Amino acid sequence: MKIHLTSVFVDDQDKALRFYTDVLGFVKKHDVPLGTDRWLTVVSPEDPEGTELLLEPSGHPAVQPYKTALVQDGIPAASFAVDDVDAEFNRLRELGVHFTQVPLEMGPVTTAVLDDTCGNLIQIVHSK
Repeated sequence: MKIHLTSVFVDDQDKALRFYTDVLGFVKKHDVPLGTDRWLTVVSPEDPEGTELLLEPSGHPAVQPYKTALVQDGIPAASFAVDDVDAEFNRLRELGVHFTQVPLEMGPVTTAVLDDTCGNLIQIVHSK
């Protein structure tokens, strides 16, 4: 068994697609119209057949309280592996990305947490 698809709830799919592709560097995999929303997924360019991230609309009534609680408590909605957290932190800050946690070493891992501009905190992480 392996993870095929996971999702983050986003306030605006177009804005999310721009952030996740133009800023974070993912590539669009699927963009299927579904009424007013879309089945919109991105993947890592390093693994285009790998795990997809669904940029899921936040329309369900339970989503906003959930997202608000996570952000208020500083809990990331997702975690993405990078080769070097410090380098990625610097690259993303130069692009104007807001971080709620600067790179922090915690034993064998280094993490940082960013705001995805769509209502979520996202953690980037690398292991030694």
